[in-house]
Amino acid sequence: MSSTRSDVLIVGAGHNGLVAATLLARAGLRVTVLEEKATVGGAAKTERPFAHAPNLGTSTGAYLLGLMPPELIARLGARLTLIRRDPHYFLPTLDRRYLLFGSDGDATRRQILNFFSEADWNAHAALTREIGEIREDLAPGWLAPPLSVEETAERFIRPALRRAFVNLVTRPVEEYLERFGFASELLLAMYAVTDGFSGSHGGFGSPATGMNFLVHNMCRLPGADGTWMIVQGGMGSVTGELARLAVEAGATIRTEAAVERIAVSGGRANSVGLTSGEDLDADIVVVNADPFRLRGLVGREAFPDDFNARLDDQFRTGSTMKVNLALDRLPTFSCLPENRGQHNGTMHLLPQEGTIARIREGYERVRAGQLADFPTIEWYIHTQADPSLQDERGRHNSALFVQWVPYELAGTTWEAEEDRYVRHLLGIAERFAPGFADSVADVFALTPPKIESHFGITGGHIHHVDNAFGFDQRMPYATPVAGLYSCSAGCHPAGSVIGAAGHNAAMRVLEDLGRTAV
Repeated sequence: MSSTRSDVLIVGAGHNGLVAATLLARAGLRVTVLEEKATVGGAAKTERPFAHAPNLGTSTGAYLLGLMPPELIARLGARLTLIRRDPHYFLPTLDRRYLLFGSDGDATRRQILNFFSEADWNAHAALTREIGEIREDLAPGWLAPPLSVEETAERFIRPALRRAFVNLVTRPVEEYLERFGFASELLLAMYAVTDGFSGSHGGFGSPATGMNFLVHNMCRLPGADGTWMIVQGGMGSVTGELARLAVEAGATIRTEAAVERIAVSGGRANSVGLTSGEDLDADIVVVNADPFRLRGLVGREAFPDDFNARLDDQFRTGSTMKVNLALDRLPTFSCLPENRGQHNGTMHLLPQEGTIARIREGYERVRAGQLADFPTIEWYIHTQADPSLQDERGRHNSALFVQWVPYELAGTTWEAEEDRYVRHLLGIAERFAPGFADSVADVFALTPPKIESHFGITGGHIHHVDNAFGFDQRMPYATPVAGLYSCSAGCHPAGSVIGAAGHNAAMRVLEDLGRTAV
């Protein structure tokens, strides 16, 4: 079929690809974005997946906005309606204790003192203060080319915190947390699980889980006070707005345009072939798909051995399961029956006795290809804070974000085990909120293989590359193939809905072309 030329072809209309498209088009380049699905968004989209609640909307993949730099939002001119969750964090227990964190610092202090100890309050306060200082120091580094860990510390981190920063991003997260003197292992485990292990292949004792912890604490959104926020209308509102900005800048977005291969001639990427048989020529190809899919589109043989070895070393399959739910009503927790806003926040379900030992045991079971009896669970409901997604019957969206599960099961299959395990997970929630299981009107579960097929992410890894790999260890923006760039979540700074990789990749393209960003 006939060939069409663009200055830049962007493969994938996820959030990073759309950010790159906007900035490159504003610089005067002819940009075409190719998206294999019928809608833009990648893993950041709003869908209506429930057969028994077809008008109930939910963010099926990414579900909160936390890490997008406010400087990038301002530069793009993105208009997003953000809803602060207040309270934003709920830790229920099976007895009368609970933690309900929000903007009321005095209430947080009273809860920790009443249900835990003064040592835990002092540790919480010291941790919050130090991670806030590191967050503000590091922020400019997210919209800049990556450096090594040591160079990052030298350039961005105040001298008094440089050693703590280097240890944090290279060592197990519990070593960092133990510095603050938590007396309750439930609280230490809560911090480790929430931010250190989420989306990663790593548990207690795993190096660089502190890097993942730091990433998850980099929220600087206006009015957020370090907390992640709900986007009104779901995460599809983010990518819908980014698509609007890209088109307004002059980019063309083509959906249902699946890329089959990226052609390299004379050591340079110069065209893209679609599954339809159409060929598209370009001077530059920027790939928003994960690094492993990028390599598959080009061919392993096009890259040098050291680059292939680096990617091979970084490959991990997904370790999380997302159980999207439609609910007839809000759950009632035994430890806090009255509604005090706990449904707005992320609700953390952890083993209650021998917490750390049971989490370790669960991780080892998953590494052996087995399902944990009590995996750590982040549970959320967004429709009380954002009723725009409720259906005509007032039903609520919800999800269980489960850490960890295997990509492949030993001795069985996900097809055989998924329904049973979903029921088991609902049973865990039922222990904290009796009657919850009966409120579930429908389920849309995404195991790691289903995350792979539904969102097109190799191995179903939600961060593309584990966040244990940080800074210059991640996928480079400019690949060893001339004219071929990556803007995926596998690049610096990290996996999540950040947009910095799209920005930084676009800046690298413009630098290589000798053009000035607008």
